[in-house]
Amino acid sequence: MKVSIIAVGKLKEKYLKDGIAEYSKRLSRFCDLEIIEVDDEQAPDNISPALELQVKKREAEKIKKKIKDGAFVIALDLKGDKPDSKGFAKKVETFFISGVSSMVFLIGGSLGLDDELIMGSSYRLCLSELTFPHQLARLILLEQLFRCFKIINGETYHK
Repeated sequence: MKVSIIAVGKLKEKYLKDGIAEYSKRLSRFCDLEIIEVDDEQAPDNISPALELQVKKREAEKIKKKIKDGAFVIALDLKGDKPDSKGFAKKVETFFISGVSSMVFLIGGSLGLDDELIMGSSYRLCLSELTFPHQLARLILLEQLFRCFKIINGETYHK
């Protein structure tokens, strides 16, 4: 199983880098993990709706260049499916059974993902009703993927 995460922005905080390195290491026994960062676009704090759309479109173009043909794309989206951890594991297992061998998770920048990416995805996932910085969402996603693989394999970790 190939799992790719395409994320807008570079990580700066050491604690996030350390956490991501730890979960990447843990996931290595379950999947071939690749994390791809694309540059974010500058967006002022008081951004207009029109400029916000332009920023998200420019980021989307960078993301699209990194998605391989035929990939099963999962967009992180606040309006996406909100499974619990067992439900997420069941969903991922269903993807495997249906022949998915490569999953690509998309994490937008501080403004989120462009609608074209969201609507063109194979599945939309909401990690939580809570709001997280997009850099932290990367770590949370990795932890949930690790939990997911442990559940699928009937191993202890999830309680």
